[in-house]
Amino acid sequence: MTPLRQRFIDDMRLRNYSAETIKAYVNGVARFAKHFGRSPDQLGPEEVRSFQLEMVRQGVCWTTFNQTVCALRLFYSLTLGRGEQLPWIPYGKKPQTLPTILSPEEVVSLLDGARPGRDRVLLQTAYACGLRVSELLHLQVTDIDSSRMVIMVRQGKGKKDRQAPLSVRLLEALRAYWRERRPASWLFPGGRRGRPLAIPSTSRIFQTAVRHAGLSKPATMHTLRHCFATHMLEAGVDLRTVQVMMGHRHLETTARYLHVSTRQLQRTPSLLDRLMLPTPTPPEGRS
Repeated sequence: MTPLRQRFIDDMRLRNYSAETIKAYVNGVARFAKHFGRSPDQLGPEEVRSFQLEMVRQGVCWTTFNQTVCALRLFYSLTLGRGEQLPWIPYGKKPQTLPTILSPEEVVSLLDGARPGRDRVLLQTAYACGLRVSELLHLQVTDIDSSRMVIMVRQGKGKKDRQAPLSVRLLEALRAYWRERRPASWLFPGGRRGRPLAIPSTSRIFQTAVRHAGLSKPATMHTLRHCFATHMLEAGVDLRTVQVMMGHRHLETTARYLHVSTRQLQRTPSLLDRLMLPTPTPPEGRS
């Protein structure tokens, strides 16, 4: 490892960046340097612009594009102390798309399509608590607080702890699962000793359930989190409470689920129904 890379990593560690973010940012700067075959401290705004255009040409998704921009901006401003270059490292405008939402009936079909036992409980927990995949997989047995009917989500996104609701039905499912598997530390342990279930394994579990349920909507594990927020709003839970349960920093992030809540749409008046249209008359000769 080069001293420059180590310094970049140390700079992020000092600011308590997560291991996943550090890895992603280091990979982003490394791809930038590899594209030109030179050390990144020898590259400037013109090379950054050229690299950004190349990512656009390759059709890189905007999430990856902006994550790379974040890495480069941090690297130049923090590690190299060249903050004056930031105006020449712009973010890309990410298209605003609505998330895929499954109806409650489709969620039931999805859960029924999962293999009974660990796989089904895994998906039930993700949906019932609105968890991110990383939060789900890092749950420990001791995070289940049945006396207060909450699940402790420790060090979620932004290094924040929060509590998720624990329903009676989910508690019963978790207890049955524990009696069967007896997990010692991680609630959902993986194949490697002392490690939780891996994200790729979780994705395979989800996609298998999707196929068995016969769902045609494009869905991922994160869809269950979208469904949690939307179904909570449709059930009448106020926006602020949903924000807290989701662990969102800004209320605007949670408010986007109002755009996909059918409850909100059904409250709007039907303009066509309000028009004084004549009642259609059947053609002559027909009753």
